[in-house]
Amino acid sequence: MTQDLSFSRDEYEARLAVLRAALAGAGLDAAIVDEIEAMTYFSGYGVSDTMWRALVVPLHQPPFLMVRSLDAAPARARAWTEIVGYPDWRDPIDVLAEALESRGLAQGRHGLDLESPSMPAGRFNRLCARLPAVDFADFGAPLRAPRLRKSPAEIAYLERAAAIADVAMGRAVSAVREGGRHRDVAAAAAVAYLELGADDALVGPLSAGTDWDSLHAPAHDESLAAGAVVHVELVPRVREYSSRLMRSVVVGRPTPAQQDTIAQLAELQDRQIAALVPGAVARDVDAVLRRPMIERGLRPSYENVTGYTLGAYPYPTPRISDFEHCLTPAAAWMVEAGMVMHLYTSARGLALSETVLVTANGPRRLTCTARTLFSTQGA
Repeated sequence: MTQDLSFSRDEYEARLAVLRAALAGAGLDAAIVDEIEAMTYFSGYGVSDTMWRALVVPLHQPPFLMVRSLDAAPARARAWTEIVGYPDWRDPIDVLAEALESRGLAQGRHGLDLESPSMPAGRFNRLCARLPAVDFADFGAPLRAPRLRKSPAEIAYLERAAAIADVAMGRAVSAVREGGRHRDVAAAAAVAYLELGADDALVGPLSAGTDWDSLHAPAHDESLAAGAVVHVELVPRVREYSSRLMRSVVVGRPTPAQQDTIAQLAELQDRQIAALVPGAVARDVDAVLRRPMIERGLRPSYENVTGYTLGAYPYPTPRISDFEHCLTPAAAWMVEAGMVMHLYTSARGLALSETVLVTANGPRRLTCTARTLFSTQGA
């Protein structure tokens, strides 16, 4: 396979320098990285945990990526690091231990992300038993922190994903009809994804719920009746970077109450988007929307986040959304330039969301679909 890196070698080297500075600051000799998001961010390649795989970043030696031999060719195409392959009948913990031993790294202090889905207690215990001279320390936070602020190249992928979401939303809205199915709507969006260059056809949640807690209900094959509201959330990925977009579509003519609800959602979310500026405290940005939603009676309570950071979601990550930094009444982190966020709100069976980039000059919407309630009789 021809090498096809998602980012320049210089960008990967810069990421590695940040990671090594964190290693040195923590007094660690190496990091063993097996969370798929972090592994992909630092190496360029990630794959499922069918069998364990990991990126090793020594403080003073070149990094290497351990994967199944079956995955070595695609790994060489996307990763800029050395690849260590192993046959399926080998225990990958033994393979990793041997690779560390051959590099003089089977002792010392090594960092791990102890919250990684790929590092359950049993695997950690076996790793410790196989490498008794290594002192393992939790190193999860330094693996996540650099991914919070996006580089220009990352933003370019998110812009492409947002443009796909806008076109796919138009096609999904056009596919809603009385007597039709959710499946027809999903198919229209999926075809748009693939035609326009998305990584795959994973559409996102589609449902016909009646309130804020029905947005993630499963789609089905029942016919759409007059008066139904179809919730469409699109999550296209480009080079694994996902932008998000939510809109609601009424089968038939929207009621005055529905039109009023969507107008209020748009108004309050516009205020929240405007508040998303560098230096703002997350809980204050959250309150711009959450408090008036309850005060106006749009919702009796508001128990979900009003936004969260976006980034790369390598297939098959178990986390389709990243809540490392999200907007809640308890969120004390500060907004920074370079963050990309999915801001979403919902009430009375209607929903609205945008992908928003935080720049030094303020927020900029990456998704550009009309902020209105769609219907089979027009917006």
